[in-house]
Amino acid sequence: MRWIGLFAALVVLDAALTFVNLWPTPAISWHGGVSVELAIALLALCGAAWKGRPPSKTTMRALAGLWTVLAIGRYADVTVAALYGRPINLYWDLRFIPDVVAMVTRVAALALILACVAGAAIVLALLYRLMRRSFDRLATALVRPDERRTVAALAIAAIAVFGVDCLKGRNPGASIFPDPVTFTYARQVRLMTLAAAAHLPASPPMGSDLSRVKNADVYLVFVESYGAVSFDRQDVSDRLIPSRREFEAAIADTHRGVVSAYVESPTFGGSSWLAHLSLLSGIEVRDPETNAKLMTEHRDTLVRAFGRRGFRTIALMPGMRTRWPEGAFYGYDEIYGAERLGYHGPPFGWFAIPDEFSLERLDALEVRRSSRPPLFVVFPTISTHFPFSPTPPYQRDWTRMLSDQPYDDAALANAYLRVPDWTDFAPGYIESMAYDFATIGGYLRAHADRDIVMILLGDHQPAAAVSGVDASWDVPVHVIANRRELLDRFVAHGFVRGLTPARPSLGPMNTLASTLLDVFGS
Repeated sequence: MRWIGLFAALVVLDAALTFVNLWPTPAISWHGGVSVELAIALLALCGAAWKGRPPSKTTMRALAGLWTVLAIGRYADVTVAALYGRPINLYWDLRFIPDVVAMVTRVAALALILACVAGAAIVLALLYRLMRRSFDRLATALVRPDERRTVAALAIAAIAVFGVDCLKGRNPGASIFPDPVTFTYARQVRLMTLAAAAHLPASPPMGSDLSRVKNADVYLVFVESYGAVSFDRQDVSDRLIPSRREFEAAIADTHRGVVSAYVESPTFGGSSWLAHLSLLSGIEVRDPETNAKLMTEHRDTLVRAFGRRGFRTIALMPGMRTRWPEGAFYGYDEIYGAERLGYHGPPFGWFAIPDEFSLERLDALEVRRSSRPPLFVVFPTISTHFPFSPTPPYQRDWTRMLSDQPYDDAALANAYLRVPDWTDFAPGYIESMAYDFATIGGYLRAHADRDIVMILLGDHQPAAAVSGVDASWDVPVHVIANRRELLDRFVAHGFVRGLTPARPSLGPMNTLASTLLDVFGS
């Protein structure tokens, strides 16, 4: 029983630093990985005990606390990477925790939130208690020569195998030794250092005369979470076939064409503004630090380039509920946030406002003016934002969207039945994407006689809970227009005809700015 107890304590301490994520959930499992950090700690403790200095209770309690912190770091590392699609970056991510908490409180029921908070507190308390019991059993083993020798031998063997693994060119994905958790914390320090020392490249030239889109209304629509997964993951792409066909029909029936490609987003699973800034500035922006630095400078942007050529530049920002001083960087003529749009219908998702309303409201505010210049509209959609459900019903009578009751009671009740499934986000994602295809297709049909050039692209892939492990950062980009020679020029730049993009991607999203300016003019 003594040996069983010792073995159990060692397994618990090892598993606390080597568990893996059980995708696509926040749960974890253990596949028998070995922690080199535990081996080093065991060897140090055995050496101290052999010299007659066994660790005190205070020391073992401190180690239990340290192990709890390391286990939390391990959980954050494997869970964020699996569900969000990139490694955790505390320097970037911690500042957004209040925003995430605020959004969750608007979507989840209070009882569920309180249950999660209480559950997290209980789990942390139990985790620390388990670590204490394991280290207490280890302390007993260190004063028994036979058990101490066994622990030391196991530690030496593990360190030796790890050393050989490193000499052979260790692959963490194929090794029994996961990356040490201390590496995770060290990486955070390194990221902070690199962010502080970041330098910005020069802006690309934006002097196009835009002669090939003269007198057209140009829409740059960032579709939230529209990623390559909508084509790459078969169960998702197959269920989107009907809505894509209807969208293609809307394009063809209004005598327009479409060309498509992939570009690589600078972000994954969130931080949409990094994609917006990268494209509009022509500079790759992959982190909030670069974002903040760029905002302090006066740079040329696509918005300013269109403004110089007589376009009225509009930011249609239904997701913006606070002041947006960054808007001055881009040089918009007009910015419509949530308050100015004035939506009074039933709320959907974290940002409340359906994309269909935003487009209809834009028409009322700008498009239907009797005498106006051509428009350049930047519209980041929000109806496909995580957690995707509930999705607004598509309203075929667009004029109702501006009323206080835009939906019939039955359609509204049916939409609200589709609450977020926190274990499987794919169905909600599919439904929200189908809604945006219907919305944009309906808008094109409603404006069949207008000269519209629409650039439709994803800002980033959805979180890895939908995109899958090790998914690419590619997003689709479509250009829809009735100017055939314009579409031909896009094909010459690597686009393909139709709604289905082809790989390889054209490159980073920021390089698309130069492509647009080149295709749109001289």
